[in-house]
Amino acid sequence: MRSAFPVNRYPQADFTRKVAELSGLGPAQRPLLERLHGNAGVDTRHTVLPLPEYCGMWGIVPANDRYIEEATALGERALRGALAAAGLTGRDVDLLIVTSVTGVAVPSLDARLIPRLGLRSDVKRLPIFGLGCVAGAAGLSRLHDYLLAWPRHTAALLAVELCSLTWPRTEVTTADLVASGLFGDGAAALVATGRADADRGPAAVPRVVATRSEVFPDSGDTLGWRLGVDGFRIILTAELAEVVERRLSSSVSGFLAEQGLTVDDIGSWVCHPGGPKVIDAIQQSLKLPDSAVRLSRRSLAEVGNLSSASVLHILEQTMGSPPPAGSAGLMIGLGPGVSAELVLLRW
Repeated sequence: MRSAFPVNRYPQADFTRKVAELSGLGPAQRPLLERLHGNAGVDTRHTVLPLPEYCGMWGIVPANDRYIEEATALGERALRGALAAAGLTGRDVDLLIVTSVTGVAVPSLDARLIPRLGLRSDVKRLPIFGLGCVAGAAGLSRLHDYLLAWPRHTAALLAVELCSLTWPRTEVTTADLVASGLFGDGAAALVATGRADADRGPAAVPRVVATRSEVFPDSGDTLGWRLGVDGFRIILTAELAEVVERRLSSSVSGFLAEQGLTVDDIGSWVCHPGGPKVIDAIQQSLKLPDSAVRLSRRSLAEVGNLSSASVLHILEQTMGSPPPAGSAGLMIGLGPGVSAELVLLRW
């Protein structure tokens, strides 16, 4: 698998100044912005455009047009890298799943990637919109489902998000300011097969053992998008971390019990870095040591919250220093709903 990022990368302080400028914040509001950005756990982030160009990017039409162009190009880079790492070409892919929630494309991004990557015209396609940050883990789960039915096929998953194109300009809320300090741009792709005898390559590659999807009751208004005159606007409430801390433990323990495991049996954790409070909530709910969420905090600090691409980016980092062969890992995706996607891995 491979991640890909735009060439533009800036420290958090540069984002704080640019968001203040774009949002027209007055002197009285800037201390709040600086405090929120300072507490976001983010040191640097990538943006698909150089920061000065965002001044001219106003309104849903130009932002979405740029999204289609740039998301296709960045997605191609990530997927091309994943195919090369697996020793495959585009013609080897039987199913392509693409997740993205930061723009709308019809024809969808997967269709646009067919000629660019030399995919077969009969490739099966599954574009996913609406799952938000949980879509990376959910996409891996659905890829697993497909390969259970078609074990000799090759399936690819691409998550690409250009969060910077959704920065608010009018009627800015505290939730908007929080989001403007968290989210970054990036993509991640992986390629998999259901064959037990497939060559796993030089690096340790985990196997998906089981998955579970859950939507927590009465949490639908906690996280999501609404459509405003200037594009997507974040729905983000202070209850998000509370919902995660209250609900996640029973979901994880129940899922693991079905596999004859407990939290103590998990050797590696691939947790969505929704923000410092969300990571804290995961850690507290499951009573995990700091080491279990170290990669999540590092990913957040280095590239920000990449929405659906984040858990895949963290999985790639985990594969860089793989756990012992035979050990278990758990991917935890979180997103609107509030929803959770659990993916049990075996190294």
